[in-house]
Amino acid sequence: MKHLLFLFTFSTFLAGNNFASNGNYIIGARAAGMGNITSVTSGFWSAQNNQAGLANYKNISAGIYYENRFMIKALGLKAVGFVLPTKSGVFGLSYSNFGYSLYNENKIGLAYAKSFGENISAGIQLDYLLTHIDDDFKDKGVVTFEAGFQAKLTKDICVGVHVFNPVNAKINDYNNERIPAVFKLGISYLISKKILCLLEIEKVTAQKPTIKTGMEYKILEKAYVRMGFMSDPVTFTFGFGFKIKKLKFDMASSYHQVLGFSPKVSAIYDL
Repeated sequence: MKHLLFLFTFSTFLAGNNFASNGNYIIGARAAGMGNITSVTSGFWSAQNNQAGLANYKNISAGIYYENRFMIKALGLKAVGFVLPTKSGVFGLSYSNFGYSLYNENKIGLAYAKSFGENISAGIQLDYLLTHIDDDFKDKGVVTFEAGFQAKLTKDICVGVHVFNPVNAKINDYNNERIPAVFKLGISYLISKKILCLLEIEKVTAQKPTIKTGMEYKILEKAYVRMGFMSDPVTFTFGFGFKIKKLKFDMASSYHQVLGFSPKVSAIYDL
């Protein structure tokens, strides 16, 4: 029972500080290294982060992700995903799990994305969220959705919007408990062929907006270094990534001034 009380208290703290939000997790070490900015990034993990970023994905791929939040095993975040491009659009299937045996939050998502010309893309995802609290409590499940939009203003500037759970889905009748809605607005600027800069504002229901900045620097043809910053709570991020043939590998970590490091790793394989 002490473990359960600890995790409840800690999870409440995290949720109030944009670290956890009942399914609205940042998945993928690339975004994690760039200040957790996802509204204007594209690629495999857009199936979890902003579905519009899937629209131009070309390869049938599978991926895995793991985060050891604040170096505490009970606060681990695990995810797997699969992406299937078709002639009519790109489909993505993903699953994530946060927590441990006594308390965990699970998310299953089915995404669809499509491009409209060379400069505009949109995507939507149907989510099933399940919260498990020990064996003495009844599991709570709810269905919701999320959607995103991205547009290139020029060849170097892109804007993106993403909304998670805009309907504030109710997860428990007691105290009218609802899952927070999350809104993100971002912009990216490709300064040169090697330097990408990003800025994002995130607003979670009943919380102050968080400002995020990030940068990615291409040091070699298939190798990158990344860094970022989040305003609330004050958090620094950094990471790197590389690709070898069909395998893409990324590592990152965030640093909270009080709680310490949260290492993350992800791998994507083109089938």
